[in-house]
Amino acid sequence: MLDLERFIADCRAALTEDASHRAVCEVVARAVSDPAAVIRALGEPKRAGMTPLYRSSDLTIVDFHWGPSMTLMPHDHRMWGVIGVYTGREDNIFWRRIDSEAGATKVEAAGAKAICAKDTEPLGRDIVHSVTNPLPRITGALQVYGGDFFGTARSEWDPETLRERPFDLERARRLFEEANTRYGFT
Repeated sequence: MLDLERFIADCRAALTEDASHRAVCEVVARAVSDPAAVIRALGEPKRAGMTPLYRSSDLTIVDFHWGPSMTLMPHDHRMWGVIGVYTGREDNIFWRRIDSEAGATKVEAAGAKAICAKDTEPLGRDIVHSVTNPLPRITGALQVYGGDFFGTARSEWDPETLRERPFDLERARRLFEEANTRYGFT
């Protein structure tokens, strides 16, 4: 079974060993290589949401549960991240920043990657991505960030106009709750 305290300690040690995402990526890959162990430790995902498991100024660990068919608009983190899917699948679109005629920063699609159960994907500090759960069930992912994920000012891009605006954590939380309401998750 995944020992959450040991996982956190291993992530902290990996960060001390290497300030980039490389060593942490190995820790996350080991954890999600046994999805059943992660589910035994954290519980079966039953509702959409984001549960902080650890938070400090240099490291945040979050258990994300993406609702069926849920999409989170393009956003950045302004820190490196590591995604480790332990059940379901995340489809990520990677975006690049472009300048529009009006001088506002917009984004355009630049690539995509499906991250399945047992897969781990590192994200650089300047990556802009959107996330979709294409499945008719909840997707669970351990995500580790090289900073304070909840306390760092960052950006999101309007899903229709693709224009940059400040990231709104409460808007993101509402998207998770809307998925719970839509699918009757209590």
